Amino acid sequence: MCVVTKWQPSTEREYDMLIKLWSIRNEKGFTLEKLSKKSGIGKSTLNNIENGITSPTLFQLEVIAISLDVHIMDLFESDWK
Repeated sequence: MCVVTKWQPSTEREYDMLIKLWSIRNEKGFTLEKLSKKSGIGKSTLNNIENGITSPTLFQLEVIAISLDVHIMDLFESDWK
């Protein structure tokens, strides 16, 4: 039996990434549906990522960044860019 647990952003940095993703998506005028169509990532998956329910893979972050026409590092707020 496989037990699935809900991923919770555990650090401020993880929360910042989720907020940054949501902000960029909205600044670019993308709905979840539009981003889903452009990225090939399911709308519910994108919603779960933005709401901290699912941890995004590096591949998903790369595809999201490409779809939003930003650098992947733009999704992160950090002095270590």
